[in-house]
Amino acid sequence: MPKRMSEAGIGRRLRFRDLQVFFTVVHCGGMAKAAAELGVTQPSVSETIAELERIFGVRLFDRNPQGVIPTIYGRAVLKRGLAAYDELKQGLRDIEFLADPTRGEVRIGCPESIVSAILPAMVQRFCRDYPGIALDIAATPTATLELSDLHARKLDVVLARLARPQADDHFGDDLTVEMLFQDEAVVAAGANSRWARRRRIDLAELVDKPWIATPRQTLGTMLLEQAFQASNLPIPKYRVTTFSVQLRTHLLATGDFLTVIPRSMLRLNAAKELPIKLPTPGLPVAIVTLKNRTLSPAVDLFLERLRTYVKSMA
Repeated sequence: MPKRMSEAGIGRRLRFRDLQVFFTVVHCGGMAKAAAELGVTQPSVSETIAELERIFGVRLFDRNPQGVIPTIYGRAVLKRGLAAYDELKQGLRDIEFLADPTRGEVRIGCPESIVSAILPAMVQRFCRDYPGIALDIAATPTATLELSDLHARKLDVVLARLARPQADDHFGDDLTVEMLFQDEAVVAAGANSRWARRRRIDLAELVDKPWIATPRQTLGTMLLEQAFQASNLPIPKYRVTTFSVQLRTHLLATGDFLTVIPRSMLRLNAAKELPIKLPTPGLPVAIVTLKNRTLSPAVDLFLERLRTYVKSMA
């Protein structure tokens, strides 16, 4: 039975530096690796963990020859402590922003198709207007709402292309999903392709042509396959499968390839929409954040500018 300690007792003895050490040990899976990452000695890390175990009255880690793994008590501290530690860091970022509203950091995750087709002009204007706010933009697949870096609070916000409604995605229970705009999936070819000059195209003509696809679980590829199946046609054999926007646009521009892309990517001027109807063209783009997480003023400012920019695009 774990030893019970009052909240006041824990509050007097628990330091946020102790939580930082605890999180680092969990991340590294061992005391020595955590010590190296923190730039301290292994005995000091071991002593901090031992003190935390005395404070909570339970064993937080199981030791084994490979290192350490958190116990059920350790996982509970990780879940709750991470939120508390993150809120403190957010508070420090708020203070920095309030002291100087032109400074801060925004950490954004989004798929490459959004990075390439939607963000460039908006980011350029934002950086011009707020030179003291740093933007950290990470390539993040969003086939589902299993957004590990967002849940781990390494990202402030994710811009996602939703493959399914939030209610149908069990990873979305602790997320807030705000619809940003409704993109559309279109069949595209290079602007100089022979297909780009055709006003009418029968889907049967394209079965054996060179297709570029994204992985099978992504919405664009699923819509393409549904279109062929609805016409009682075999699914094409994909010549190239990739998430890379740069590779897809290069192949479209220089070859006879076909693909399904969001309509917003046609702005890259490497492709032209073909007269092929897909069953459900919607490719909704959404702002995804953690529920009950306080966002910094810099993040709020970025999102407000993003909403305004998207409205201007429409």
